[in-house]
Amino acid sequence: MTASIRGGIFTMAMLLKGAEVAKALTEGLHAKTEELKKNGVEPCLAILRVGAREDDLAYERGALKRCEKVGVAVRQVVLPEDVTQEVLMENIHALNADEKVHGVLMFRPLPKHLDDEAARAALDPKKDMDGITDGSLAAVYAGTDGSMTAVYAGTKGGYPPCTAAACVALLKHYNIPIKGKRVVVIGRSLVIGKPVSLLLLAEHATVTICHSRSENLPAICREADILVVAAGKAGMVGAESVRAGQIVLDVGIHVGADGNLCGDTRFAEVEPVVEAITPVPGGVGTVTSTILASHVVEAAERAANQ
Repeated sequence: MTASIRGGIFTMAMLLKGAEVAKALTEGLHAKTEELKKNGVEPCLAILRVGAREDDLAYERGALKRCEKVGVAVRQVVLPEDVTQEVLMENIHALNADEKVHGVLMFRPLPKHLDDEAARAALDPKKDMDGITDGSLAAVYAGTDGSMTAVYAGTKGGYPPCTAAACVALLKHYNIPIKGKRVVVIGRSLVIGKPVSLLLLAEHATVTICHSRSENLPAICREADILVVAAGKAGMVGAESVRAGQIVLDVGIHVGADGNLCGDTRFAEVEPVVEAITPVPGGVGTVTSTILASHVVEAAERAANQ
């Protein structure tokens, strides 16, 4: 928690730190991987990366660290930035066919000369750990019945995007009510905005999706009980868009003018007003790599049962 003065009253906004959530999830995952290994199954994640984008490398470092902690093996497949479509597809098909690989994390966006849609379509949804295939997204869409069990178990074809799932996991860990609450999501991408909206709808929230072209955006944001900011624009949301009592999940991560990491909110303005907020860094992003590891373990369990 951080202390602040608002209207002459001493207040404290709760910081929803991801490390606590990740730790709780990691403890359960390690036990599962140990049980799998006793039965001759080693959960394995393949990371397929084209080139060396800094944001990809940062995510990869976090994934490697988290997978090591929970006992998930990682195979790194790194292709040059000028790789041909043919070679990329060959690698995807090889990972699909490899029974020792339970999940694949394919970094996107791909270089512009590559066919992103064809690459996504080639990946087996059952091995898609970050919800990038149409099969995975269809599973998220079909799971809006209050229970995401079938989606998380992969029985409907895939897993939800890790960052979207991390938002839900974070709310649940801190016992923040979702059912019946008004949620506003800023952002409509297939990576976060749309899938997190569907996951929260599955938890019986009333969800409104907004974006940069929404009219009266600050007024809409102030109506929310839970505000998810996934606009992909540094400092887009400030004090004008929040009110007392709100929960704010800041999904953005950027390098500010001062060289420090920042989110989609102007934290110094928003934090003194709201009830709770995720810090950047140290919030949603910290949970994301743990969700990725959990998807790999689930996929390995499914393979073992089959």
